[in-house]
Amino acid sequence: MENIGAAISRHGLDLHGLVNLRKAHWNLNVAALYGASLWRGESQLSEGGAMVVLTGKHTGRSPKDKFIAREASSEQNIWWGDVNVAMDEDGFDRLHRKVCGYLQGRDVFVQDVYAGADPDYRLPVRVVSESAWHSLFARNMFIQPRPDALADFLPGFTVIHAPYCHADPEVDGTNSESFIVVNFARRLVIIGGTVYAGEIKKSIFSVLNYLLPERDVLPMHCSANIGPEGDTAIFFGLSGTGKTTLSADARRSLIGDDEHGWSPKGVFNFEGGCYAKVIRLDAESEPEIYATTGRFGTVLENVVMDPASGQLDLDDARHTENTRASYPLDFIPNICADGQGGQPKNIVMLTADAFGVLPPISSLTPDQAMYHFLSGYTARVAGTEKGMGSEPSATFSTCFGAPFMPRHPSVYAKMLGEKMAATGAKCWLVNTGWTGGAYGTGSRMKIAHTRAMVQAALSGCLSEAATARHPAFGLAMPEACPNVPSEVLNPRNTWGDKRAYDLTVRDLTQRFEANFKQFEPYVGETVREAGIRAAA
Repeated sequence: MENIGAAISRHGLDLHGLVNLRKAHWNLNVAALYGASLWRGESQLSEGGAMVVLTGKHTGRSPKDKFIAREASSEQNIWWGDVNVAMDEDGFDRLHRKVCGYLQGRDVFVQDVYAGADPDYRLPVRVVSESAWHSLFARNMFIQPRPDALADFLPGFTVIHAPYCHADPEVDGTNSESFIVVNFARRLVIIGGTVYAGEIKKSIFSVLNYLLPERDVLPMHCSANIGPEGDTAIFFGLSGTGKTTLSADARRSLIGDDEHGWSPKGVFNFEGGCYAKVIRLDAESEPEIYATTGRFGTVLENVVMDPASGQLDLDDARHTENTRASYPLDFIPNICADGQGGQPKNIVMLTADAFGVLPPISSLTPDQAMYHFLSGYTARVAGTEKGMGSEPSATFSTCFGAPFMPRHPSVYAKMLGEKMAATGAKCWLVNTGWTGGAYGTGSRMKIAHTRAMVQAALSGCLSEAATARHPAFGLAMPEACPNVPSEVLNPRNTWGDKRAYDLTVRDLTQRFEANFKQFEPYVGETVREAGIRAAA
């Protein structure tokens, strides 16, 4: 095997069972990875300089193809079930041998990177891929070590990524030809049968969600930014709820857009880049993100491009609604350079309410915050996962990130409650979904209104506003907010058919109540009392 590159670690790929490879390209820079990817026919170059790639039939995550190896060191700590599905150690070993055998005689691309901006908590990660563009994705999404650290780089976790190696379900015990398997004892992730790059970053997020609670760090599926007064804010939410959009605020410095830890020191980014949805991205309302789609170094997944001119059409969803841009954090002009902030002053929980009945913004008590964190209500937006239809689907995803939580949700919720109590952080529930009716009848909340409400909350303005209690949800709704029409603040006012609104509220409260029964044994009486219950 030939090792190529200016920064080759003395801890080689044989550590991971990878032998007899053709060439291993170590820690190539952006220009070299562009050249390799274009030469290999993996990608195309857009007019603005971004790399454009197609991921085939997998244009989103494949949650039913995700497994955790059941082994003694972690078995008692995993929340086994539909999210965390067990694969026995023999099954993992078979798949590992298959992947290693498949890669023999092939080129691979290696990136040695960090997950975690805080040096006290960061995880050294090695990503080995058969694809040059996926290596650029990893370089964008994680944090680059200093060049002098690469020669002795020893990974704490390794991802072996073979997107064109397919499993045989009958032989390999998988659900399809795709697989994403984590083995905590072996400190290894193997991915195959899916070209969608998001599996790389989310697998490491899941790893951190397992490792960090033991170090008193709450891992969070959230974005985070810092205001001019040094106040840190975090934004919980699933894909499509506005984490990236709302945290990319020209008035505030961006810490990161998706994955963070809350340590005894404060908040820190897990990543070195952003992975933003770009379907129908508007240059006027989201100029910072829009600008990244025309830059050298950005990877555009499943974005439509004219092959003759290289011009992009961000409005075209022919491949998927889940079009993505991967770019380094420093492509955003107002970033927090070290990826770290202090203790959060405000917590924003984002939901895209497809029923259109939740208030656009409301303040939560600490007990309500725990309740809504465990509930994780939103509407999954079409395209973020394989097999979804064309309409949003109401769902509850505990901790606003159930697919990535190896431990029981009560572990994370308990940590949130303790950290809120210690810091006095204020919590807000923000509906970025529908108003004036449910999906198909109402309209999506205006982003200008949402931005104004969030700005008022973070500035402290809303903390002083008079509030009205929602009779069914028990939420404190502000009666006035700068730059937002007052009638928008109470969702019932936006519906022409009030009876339809009341019936829809009843339906949603029943869903909340039914969903939370699974968590009632794990929370105190005050959290149960703060919950939503259906009217008699």
